[in-house]
Amino acid sequence: MSKVSVDASTCVGCGLCEQACPDVFEVQGDGIAHVKSQVCATCNLKEVAEQCPVNAIKVSA
Repeated sequence: MSKVSVDASTCVGCGLCEQACPDVFEVQGDGIAHVKSQVCATCNLKEVAEQCPVNAIKVSA
């Protein structure tokens, strides 16, 4: 299983990750994306990470 993380110091809270995979990502009241689940059956998390404009999302094996 992959390990998903968001670098809070880099994240700008644009919401692309939440739009792409709301089962895993959520932009909270602090304006930063948070990981709410490590698993998603419908999203390719590596592709979501690649779409992050500031490379704040990391997906490791």
